[in-house]
Amino acid sequence: MELWHVNETSPAEYDERTSAAARHLAAGQLVVVPTETVYGLAADATNGEAVARLYAAKGRPRFNPLISHVCGRDMAEIHGVFDETASKLADRFWPGPLTLVVPKRPDSGISDLATAGLDTVALRWPDSPVTRAIIEKLGRPVAAPSANRSGRVSPTTAEAAIAEVGDSVALIVDAGSCRVGLESTIVACTGDKPTLLRPGGIPTGDIEAVLGAPLTRHASDTGSDPEAPAAPGMLASHYAPHARVRLAADRVGADEALLAFGPALPQGADAARAVLNLSERGDLVDAAANLFTYLRELDASGAGTIAVMPIPETGLGEAINDRLRRAAAPR
Repeated sequence: MELWHVNETSPAEYDERTSAAARHLAAGQLVVVPTETVYGLAADATNGEAVARLYAAKGRPRFNPLISHVCGRDMAEIHGVFDETASKLADRFWPGPLTLVVPKRPDSGISDLATAGLDTVALRWPDSPVTRAIIEKLGRPVAAPSANRSGRVSPTTAEAAIAEVGDSVALIVDAGSCRVGLESTIVACTGDKPTLLRPGGIPTGDIEAVLGAPLTRHASDTGSDPEAPAAPGMLASHYAPHARVRLAADRVGADEALLAFGPALPQGADAARAVLNLSERGDLVDAAANLFTYLRELDASGAGTIAVMPIPETGLGEAINDRLRRAAAPR
């Protein structure tokens, strides 16, 4: 496994290394790439064997579809059909932490394994210069779910990705901590009304403001089939540390770790095994960026349970609470 620190290179070395990463992908190998959301485990989305290796490295259920990352609208529209709504959202939020699920073009080269056999495709244009350069040099979309074992906490640093999948990849590209720290928002544009499939790095309200109408909520919110997700990250149990996760905690037990939010800590915090505060000032942007890193650190404390203080459901709080509920779900 090679490790490349992108922030410590000359322009010539940057060009050579991004070309090398593209060559690894073209050869069917796996590469860990940085995005603004989390670190991704990347494979050539058009290479079925490479995608199969990606599933194996993650231990990921085959029925869970993957996001295919592109480096521009032209590449996206080779593989997906963009209606007026999808185009409006792409124009406003790409590149960025928004994934659009659209009808898959019949002549798309994206592997059926990457789309889990669905007639739709999940596409995203990431806001990461190095990853966009790699995709551009490859010339094809890159399937890149989070670089962790399936169901585990998503990595927001290269070190966390190494711990999860380092023995399965040819190269890890280290660009420091992820700026957003939370996976992309996923919106399906496949019917009469756009549907929110997963809250994420773009607040739902921002999307609804662009559309001028509320998003439809996916039936999974009220108990649809958990074994046939329509998009990545929709399994009931997901993003989970080894420790149990207890939500809406207003007290902390002696053998528990505390994931705090805001300036006031609950009863028993001084005796907790470990305490980390997502944002002492109650800032949801800071909380989103810190979420997965802090879950990992508290998990490493040896606590049997991570108690999580209440977090508002407004703005990015919707996505944060979505990840926490999945982390706390029965396994």
